[in-house]
Amino acid sequence: MTIVFSKTPGLTENETHYCPGCTHGTIHRLVAEVLVELDLLGDTIGCASVGCSVLSYNYLNVDMVESAHGRAPAVATGVKRVHPDKPVFTYQGDGDLASIGTAEIVHAAHRGEKITTIFVNNAIYGMTGGQMAPTTLVGQKVTTAPDGRDIAHSGMPLRMSEMLAQVPGSAYIERVSVHNPKAIRQAKRAIKKAFTYQMEKRGFTMVEVLSTCPTGWGLSPVDSLKWLEENMIPYYPLKVFRSPEEE
Repeated sequence: MTIVFSKTPGLTENETHYCPGCTHGTIHRLVAEVLVELDLLGDTIGCASVGCSVLSYNYLNVDMVESAHGRAPAVATGVKRVHPDKPVFTYQGDGDLASIGTAEIVHAAHRGEKITTIFVNNAIYGMTGGQMAPTTLVGQKVTTAPDGRDIAHSGMPLRMSEMLAQVPGSAYIERVSVHNPKAIRQAKRAIKKAFTYQMEKRGFTMVEVLSTCPTGWGLSPVDSLKWLEENMIPYYPLKVFRSPEEE
């Protein structure tokens, strides 16, 4: 029998701890496949964040460093400066990157650190019980806002890609999604570009990936994909916000 689909060597044999329908596993695989296809797997160093992806070091088959909450870009900066020729990336959720870690990601981009950030945005704090995140949508009901996010109280959801695209040190910023096969293919292309530009020493690169949280959203895995498409994408449009090819 001809094998047409198999596990990438970029992933370990460990079973993930993610909830059914969570798309962290899909994003892990995309990163792993890209590193294999670019022949970077053996040299790559990843910086894991705090959040649902805190155990990403168990699943990605590369050297990983666990970082304090929000500090993955600072850790990655140190790693990259010690190993300037190795691919270095952070893997962060929205609670980690867009809240406690906002200063770290903004200043890493401003310095033009030649690292890649995989930013997983599911518009909620997943690991700690479904509280409101900086990225939670207006009207979205969460445990700390049972009536929905109120602009007068919490302001508008934070658009990190739009903000970081204005930073001179940013070389490549794109927002993608993994809600259907077509979107998944585009997400992989974006991740490959981000690592390629890093190795070309273009500057800071980030791919924001819209992801699901069926448990936190109180939806089935199938319904959560539909909710992402109908609610998140209109506010978080999928596009390239900054690219070396456009400069």
